Amino acid sequence: MSRPAVNPPATAARRPLYAPRGAVATSQPLAASAGLAALRRGGTAVDAAVATAVALTVVQPGSNDIGSDLFAIVWDGERLHGLNASGRSPAALTREAVLVALDGQALPPSPAHGGAQAVAGPGGAMPTRGWLPVTVPGAPAGWRDLHARFGALPFEDLFADAIAYAEHGYPVSPQVARNWSRAAAIGVDFPEWARVFTVDGRRPPATGERWRNPDAARTLRLIAQSGAEAFYRGEIAVALDKLSARTGGLLTAADLAAHENTWVEPLFVDYHGYQVWELPPNGQGLAALLALAILDGVDLAGASPEERLHWQIEAMKLGFADAHAHVADPDRSPAPLDALLDPGYAARRRAEIGDRAAVPAPGEIVRGGTVYLCTADADGMMVSLIQSNYMGFGSYVVLPGYGFGLQNRGAGFSLDPDHPNVVAPGKRPYHTIIPGFLTRDGAPVGPFGVMGGHMQPQGHLQLICSTVDDELDPQAALAAPRWYWHTGLEVRVEPGLPVAGLASRGHQLSVVDDPAVFGLGQAIWHVPGNGYVAGSDPRADGYAVGY
Repeated sequence: MSRPAVNPPATAARRPLYAPRGAVATSQPLAASAGLAALRRGGTAVDAAVATAVALTVVQPGSNDIGSDLFAIVWDGERLHGLNASGRSPAALTREAVLVALDGQALPPSPAHGGAQAVAGPGGAMPTRGWLPVTVPGAPAGWRDLHARFGALPFEDLFADAIAYAEHGYPVSPQVARNWSRAAAIGVDFPEWARVFTVDGRRPPATGERWRNPDAARTLRLIAQSGAEAFYRGEIAVALDKLSARTGGLLTAADLAAHENTWVEPLFVDYHGYQVWELPPNGQGLAALLALAILDGVDLAGASPEERLHWQIEAMKLGFADAHAHVADPDRSPAPLDALLDPGYAARRRAEIGDRAAVPAPGEIVRGGTVYLCTADADGMMVSLIQSNYMGFGSYVVLPGYGFGLQNRGAGFSLDPDHPNVVAPGKRPYHTIIPGFLTRDGAPVGPFGVMGGHMQPQGHLQLICSTVDDELDPQAALAAPRWYWHTGLEVRVEPGLPVAGLASRGHQLSVVDDPAVFGLGQAIWHVPGNGYVAGSDPRADGYAVGY
């Protein structure tokens, strides 16, 4: 099989970007411009990624913030490196504390943190808003750690565009405005959130309306000047500790000071002559790898669209079943990765797929609202990076005077005491955000990702199938109609997806004309001797830019 084709179909809504030296692709144009500016100043792909990521906290609030987590895969020109910049739960967060709070016996609603709401997650339910789901943010330390290892420009320089947008304002882009409007209904119960993230404390900004966050500019300066020390051991940490103590939170200065990120080895599976890479748990990239490993043994070249979609959906269900059973903090409950990624296990799971839609259980193994960006530079370094608040504006807990909110990643914990992902002190939860990378025979093809919670592994699978099997360029692959397996037998599909015959196999289909359901992706492929070809999801506001 040849490398992915670089000629788009005539029906593509956007054309791919071709760039001879470097490229940046993300979901908001101003953030992409910040990354491109870093490349033009002589920065590496990591410098561009950090500049883009920092800018995204300002120009795409709700999807991410300074109080987010981050994961990244870096191709340094010779090999891949993975960074897990996700935070841990406070030392005082126990399962018992959560159960008491849900009974209304502790942490009652207050203007500072609002009430506790519950959501079904893998193995149980956790509150989604207020202090209980707050974990230590890993993103500021992630920016620092990436830059320290692979950056060339001064760290402080990478914050310039983001600080300018926060201080002087920018016109809000359309998709960001739509998502902001949806979040406002929840935010009204959180006065500090409403003060910072609405216009005059009343409404979210409209498309094209100029919005400023001078408090966030101040916070970003502190992080830039201190190499993130102000966030974890300095002024910002002290302020967070005081707010938490005053308003019933569990997060402390000691929790922040104890934070450290982890460099990890990415995992891969073979898929039709390519290697697809994801980070190991506590992220859910394992779900995509398990599904692709199943499909690697299926020849769908001459299959009907109905048969191909059926296999993809059923393989993805199996991948999720195993990921939900095993993904947790690897320091506490390491997943049996060797057994799960063994080709024999994939073959056994493949044999479970029949002609009818099913709701699978985890297999028997042999024991032994997110933002995504990608960048590439003239020296061949490439970065796949994702950071997120988790649900919309996360916990809706906003630090007064500093202009940023805290993530609600703790909502990803289970309350099942026997589950490896059960909530506990100082623990990383099941994480939805996953960066991806594609190689072939040891050579880089490039970074890719699709944001959107439960959609992310499904988006990875569909993007890879479109790239490898259909030989689409990244822009055309990102624009192709998608499906989204929701739960049980329910599958949501975009208009234009060829689903005739799927219902007869037992799939319960609904056509949904809402781009937010199907994720927002980006990809950059390396074209040897010619530079890069890049794409940015037409469902979002962003573009791929290059030079």
